Amino acid sequence: MRKLTSIGFWAMVVFSLIIALSSYRFFLLGMEPAFEGLGASVLDPRLPFIMHVVAAPLALATGSLQFFSNIRQKRPVLHRWNGRIYGLAVLFGGIAGLIMAVDATDRPMAAAGFGILAVIWLWFTASGVLHARAKRFDAHQAMMLRSFALAFGAVTLRLQLPFLMADGSSYLDVSHIVSWTAWVPNLIVVELWLRRRQLGLAGQNIRDGAKSIA
Repeated sequence: MRKLTSIGFWAMVVFSLIIALSSYRFFLLGMEPAFEGLGASVLDPRLPFIMHVVAAPLALATGSLQFFSNIRQKRPVLHRWNGRIYGLAVLFGGIAGLIMAVDATDRPMAAAGFGILAVIWLWFTASGVLHARAKRFDAHQAMMLRSFALAFGAVTLRLQLPFLMADGSSYLDVSHIVSWTAWVPNLIVVELWLRRRQLGLAGQNIRDGAKSIA
C-alpha cells in the first residue's frame, strides 16, 4: 500500500512539472503556434490569457513541491517562500481565468465550469493563507490540498483531451466537458481523503481515551 502511495505521489509531481514546463513552450514557439486550436481565447482578451498561461503553470509546479515533507519539516523558510509564490501565482492565474470565463459568452457551459473553478481556486487558496497566518495548520493543509486539487486540473484536463478529441473534435468542441471533468473529480478525491483522515484521527482519539481510562 505504501509503495502504491509512493508511486502515486511521484506520478503527481512528475506530471505536474512536465505539464508546467511544457506550458511555457510559447516562449520558443510564439503564442498562436503554441496554443493552436484555442481560437479567439488566445487573441481576445490577450492580456488575461498571457497572465493565465504564465501564472497557472507556476502554481502547478510550486504547488507540487509543497508536498515534500522534508522541505516542510527541515526547510520551513523554503516552504513558506514557495507557498508565497504559489499564492501569488494562484491570484494572477485565477483572476485571469475568471476574466476569460466571463468573456466566453459563446460557450456558456465551459464559461460556467472554468468560472466556478477560478472562484473556488482563489477562495481555497486565500482561506489556506489566512489559516496559516492564524497558525491553524490542520485547516491550512486541508484548504491547500483542495487548492492544489484544482491546480492539478491542468494535468487531468490534458490527460482527458486525447480521448475526447479522438473523433476529430477540437478543444473548443469539448471545452464544455473538460471545464468540469478537469477539476470536479480531483476535488471529490481530496474531499474523500480528508474525510477518511478525519475519521481516522477521531478513531485514534477514542482509542487513546479508552487506554487512558483503563
